[in-house]
Amino acid sequence: MINSAQQKQIEDYLILNKLPLDILLEVRDHMISQVSDLQIRENLSFDEAFFKTKIAWEPEFKMTKYFMFYTGEVSVLEKNIVKAKFNSILKRSILIAIVLFIVNLFAIYISKTPEFYGILFKIQNGLVFAVPLALWIFHYNKRKFFRIDNKYRGKSFYTMYQQNNMILIACISSTAQIIMHNGTSAYNFFRTDLPVDHITVILTILIPFLAHIMLIFGSINLFEHNKALEKIQDYIKFSEAE
Repeated sequence: MINSAQQKQIEDYLILNKLPLDILLEVRDHMISQVSDLQIRENLSFDEAFFKTKIAWEPEFKMTKYFMFYTGEVSVLEKNIVKAKFNSILKRSILIAIVLFIVNLFAIYISKTPEFYGILFKIQNGLVFAVPLALWIFHYNKRKFFRIDNKYRGKSFYTMYQQNNMILIACISSTAQIIMHNGTSAYNFFRTDLPVDHITVILTILIPFLAHIMLIFGSINLFEHNKALEKIQDYIKFSEAE
C-alpha cells in the first residue's frame, strides 16, 4: 500500500520531469498502480519497486521537440498525449471553420447588394469574435492560470493547454481587424462582372477562414484548459496549503 509520503515522492519525480498537472495526475495513478503491483508480485520495498518503475518509464521521459502549438522541449510522453489532443481539437476547428465558410458563401448568394453583404460579413465575423472574447472575460477569476510564466513550483504548467492561451488573444485581435472590412471584393467576384484583383479575392476569403480556424482552436483550448483546472483544483489547493 502506497502511503502519502511515498505518493509525494512519485509526484515530485513527475514534477521533476515537468509534466503539466493534468497529465501528471493521470500518469501518477498509473505509476502508483505499477509500483504497488511490483511490491506485491516481487515482494519488493517501495524504494526498490519505485526504482524499477522509473527505469521502465525512462524512455517516456526523454526530451524531444514538438513545435505544433507548443514551445520548447517536452518529454516523449507529454508530446504523444498533447499531439493526440491537439490534433483532435484542430480537426474540430477546421470542420467548424468550413461550416462558417459555407455560411459566408451563402451570405454572398442571398445578398442583393455589396452593402448588404458587408453587413452580413461584419455580423458573422462579429459573432465569431464575440464568443471567445466572452469566454475569456467570463473566466477572469482564472486569469493567473492563463499566463505561461505562472508554473506550479516554477516547473510544471497547470495544464497541457496553458501555453496556447495566448493564441486566443492574438486571434481575437486579428478578427477585430477583419470586422473592419466588408468583403466587397469577394462579393464582386461571385455576384458581379466588375473587374477584381484575384489575389485580393483569395486573401479576402482565405484570411478569415484561417483566422476562424485559429480562433476556434484557441476557444476550445481555453475551454479545455478551464475544464482541466477544475479537475485539478483540489490537488492545487492541497499542495499550496502544504
